Amino acid sequence: MRFKTFAVTSALAATLFTPAFATTEIQWWHSMDGALNDWVNDLAKDFNASQSDYKIVPTFKGEYDQSLAAGIAAFRAGQAPDILQVFEVGTATMMYSKGAIKPVADVMKESGVPFDPKSYIPAVAGYYAAPNGQMLSFPFNSSTTVFFYNKDAFKAAGLDPNKPPLTWPEVVSAAAKLKASGNQCPFTTSWMSWAQLESFSTWHNVSYATKSNGFGGLDARLEFNSPLHVRHFENLDNMSKQGLFVYKGRASKPISSFTSGECAMFIGSSGSYGSIKRDAKFQFAESPLPYYPDVPGAPQNTIIGGASLWVMAGKSADHYKGVAAFFKYLSDPKVQSESHMRTGYLPVTTAAYELTQKSGFYEKNPGSDVAVNQMIRKTTDKSRGVRLGNMPQIRAIEDEETEQIWAGKKTPKQALDDAVRRGNELLVKFEAANK
Repeated sequence: MRFKTFAVTSALAATLFTPAFATTEIQWWHSMDGALNDWVNDLAKDFNASQSDYKIVPTFKGEYDQSLAAGIAAFRAGQAPDILQVFEVGTATMMYSKGAIKPVADVMKESGVPFDPKSYIPAVAGYYAAPNGQMLSFPFNSSTTVFFYNKDAFKAAGLDPNKPPLTWPEVVSAAAKLKASGNQCPFTTSWMSWAQLESFSTWHNVSYATKSNGFGGLDARLEFNSPLHVRHFENLDNMSKQGLFVYKGRASKPISSFTSGECAMFIGSSGSYGSIKRDAKFQFAESPLPYYPDVPGAPQNTIIGGASLWVMAGKSADHYKGVAAFFKYLSDPKVQSESHMRTGYLPVTTAAYELTQKSGFYEKNPGSDVAVNQMIRKTTDKSRGVRLGNMPQIRAIEDEETEQIWAGKKTPKQALDDAVRRGNELLVKFEAANK
């Protein structure tokens, strides 16, 4: 008799506590770790709390290249997430992945959610748009390369902590003084390919690749072995031999060398700001990228980094409505502004930038507007950005070849010539596969 009573009670409880309408779960695969993972989880939590129809479920899938590979593999297996975060150099790969994605413009339109590409900063919107102007992915964590430095280390070396080096000769001079004061790692850089080849090219208004760095067609070819590029890597090579530059690994790995206080100067993503602010036990500041003062027109502008959110194909209408609702939430100027101030990523809409200005954030945090100022300048056909096929693989080649420089196995010219040759072989294959 007690078993019957329990069964009835359980059935009644199930009826009482089962919602009338099930919440639609939206799977979001991303590459944000550390402090940025906390930020992503907070965004999902706040959106989920704001309504009851949809639930964003964020899942960390490794570094950018790993999450891209996982997303493509999952799509082929019929198990793709609803939203996939893809770094900017994966844009061409996603664009030409036939049937894999649903353009964000279509998602928003079909869901009846207002979406105006003109509200986004032009350099951001233009990068993620098709040649016809249609927005293909949703701008999320847009960043650019910036210069960070340890103000305490500068003081200890007799350098003015309020005057960061603005040119490469000044970086060399500051590094020498830092080393003389006992610093074992005066300067390092993350994302060698993005920071020292791609951004370096646009900052100096020199071509990274033909066809406007790939925006003009699939037949673009690499040309970052110009005299200026070779000169720059000869400079880095000389710094390395003198102990002024220390190579600390690929991608974002070197950031820990800066936040720990080991390296005094660091070039990396503006999106590193959140992690540095959380982990650094010293005073630090942000400054524009250094440049060579004898190069005409330099500095020009830096290019977009970070990632965007791609909507995967083959999902039901209710899932797309949930994605549209989430993107509408992310587009709110207040959400954008708070994310920008928290992480260092760019405020991707003009309204969010203006809101941040009015808040006094830039005045209270000198240098925090560096990334925005580097990006909002007028672009040229050489500085709009880089959009090439097989770009993740090309970056890997660039890492492999430049590592030969620091190991003393190749001259800078040999390494860059070989990187261009090997990279162009991949571009030829990509062109052939997507004609």
